[in-house]
Amino acid sequence: MSLFKTVPPNVVQSIRAFRVTDLQEEAARLGQHFLYAYCAEATTKQQVLAIIAGAFHFPRHFGKNFDALGDCLTDLTHKSGQQPGFIVVLEQLPNTQKFDKEARETLLDVFRDAADFWADKKVAFRVFYSFQ
Repeated sequence: MSLFKTVPPNVVQSIRAFRVTDLQEEAARLGQHFLYAYCAEATTKQQVLAIIAGAFHFPRHFGKNFDALGDCLTDLTHKSGQQPGFIVVLEQLPNTQKFDKEARETLLDVFRDAADFWADKKVAFRVFYSFQ
């Protein structure tokens, strides 16, 4: 039985009742990429983006801005060939003066845009996040 029977294939949502290990196991079961970034140590946008870039194995030239993040999640990955789907976990996104509600929403909007991009290509892209 699928862990995602009530979760659309292209969504950005709070992790809520899901456990990271269950999401990782489901990604393996479905043959999808599992991308995990633990962001609790970050306090700024640049630090959050650096953690995501490292965890997701983005190229060295990654620009550490929201536009570059969007490019890496969509165009760059799309150009690397057929994709089986994605389960993304952004755990413990910071709530700091330098990474405030507006920055968190902008980050999640980038992931929402990526979910829409992959939906157009009929590729699942599920993002689960939590805040500190």
